[in-house]
Amino acid sequence: MRRREFLGLGCAALAGGAARARLTAQKQTTAMPAMPTQNPAASSDPGQGPADFTLRIAPIALEIAPSRFVSTIGYNGSAPGPVLRMREGKPVSVDVVNETDATELVHWHGLFVPPDVDGSQEEGTPMVPPGGRRRYEFTPRPAGTRWYHSHAMAGADLHRGSYTGQYGFLMVESGSNPGQYDREVFLALREWEPFFTDQMENEAAESGGFGLPLERPAQLDTRPNGLEATSQLFSINDKALGAGEPLRVRPGQRLLLHVLNAGAIEIRTIAFSGHSFRVVGMDGNAVPSPKSVEVLMIGPGERIDAFVEMNNPGVWILGSTDDPTRNAGMGAIVEYENQHSEPRWIPPAKPLWDYTAFGASGTAAGRPAPDHTFDMVFEKIPGGAGQFNLWRVNGRAYPHDQEFVMQQGARYRLVFRNRTDDSHPVHLHRHLFELVEVNGKPTAGVMKDTVIVPLYGRVAVELAADQPGLSLFHCHIQQHMDFGFKALFRYA
Repeated sequence: MRRREFLGLGCAALAGGAARARLTAQKQTTAMPAMPTQNPAASSDPGQGPADFTLRIAPIALEIAPSRFVSTIGYNGSAPGPVLRMREGKPVSVDVVNETDATELVHWHGLFVPPDVDGSQEEGTPMVPPGGRRRYEFTPRPAGTRWYHSHAMAGADLHRGSYTGQYGFLMVESGSNPGQYDREVFLALREWEPFFTDQMENEAAESGGFGLPLERPAQLDTRPNGLEATSQLFSINDKALGAGEPLRVRPGQRLLLHVLNAGAIEIRTIAFSGHSFRVVGMDGNAVPSPKSVEVLMIGPGERIDAFVEMNNPGVWILGSTDDPTRNAGMGAIVEYENQHSEPRWIPPAKPLWDYTAFGASGTAAGRPAPDHTFDMVFEKIPGGAGQFNLWRVNGRAYPHDQEFVMQQGARYRLVFRNRTDDSHPVHLHRHLFELVEVNGKPTAGVMKDTVIVPLYGRVAVELAADQPGLSLFHCHIQQHMDFGFKALFRYA
């Protein structure tokens, strides 16, 4: 039985109620239901004084659908956690209180911060002990849509790390945003109750992908695939399609959507029936060429900022383009004022995704040549860790000591060569990189911290070595990272 067939068996209960599903968002800083958006109350430590923010890590129970509860771990009693709003360049302090029985830490994804507060044990950030607390102090930058999440190892434990509800949006504001929208809506895509299967399929591969398989090996590895995590329960924020209240809008409104794939498992593709997305930012950074598209493809760790013009009255579904995934919860209802019809889903006519469409016009002919180039070949060893696959970069295991050493001030090109049958959303901590090639297609100006490298595909990026210290590179699919898909970058 293939994974899509298996998922279909578990969708009936949620799909039956999808037409009456209800999800909501409030005006301006409010996201779809139960997402707190005010800065959490500061706590007081007699030795340090009050912090600007406090995050409490503790077990929670989420009612994803009526009488369908998920037991997980969240921040401040919710998942997603509160939307943290910070001012670019203004120092902040965050108290993290660990009310669980396992060590934890918080990663500030997309920020330029020192390794000891970045939230990665590999870089030297201290763990927060069970029942303990740690204060993070840093100056948030750059401005844009960032996020925060657990960076704990999970391995075969599907109740740890990014399999839990430990995630939330972090907005770094510069004061220069003209605010050309009527409402701001936060949408976090999630899967719940993961389990292991040997029938894994990649949604990105099924949705059209990125083009030619430039790195496909001449001889494929035919060994049986190891177990990989999957799920059959999904949500946008904390509600599945079939639960909650609708996002209510008025004709003529302009929404600014902040979309985050906060999942641990798979790349997602979403569409908004009857509407298009005007993509203006990726990973919190403005794109050179905003474009209107029918779908957003977004890997774990990625964020997309997009305007949507509310110009098509009715009741519509926003959700995954994959029918089993959407019917199993990854969807939301958008209801116009005075409209009470059954919600409609219209499959998108053009489900393809192309990063380069948002790049600067022309090519990057004027770009200076990089000072150095790192080739990074991604490979899979099926069943190399007993029941699970192993992952290697350049044929070597973590940490790649002295392999990726950068000189401060130099410019580097990283060439990601994916010789596996999975698409990988790869993330480099503490840096931004510029896309310069996607499967042989040149581009310029698109700045990111996480990028999908398609199956058997190639992506080239360039970055300035301007953040001294250790920086972790890894696939943002939790299981891939835990079983070898990571490396440490160092500065000379």
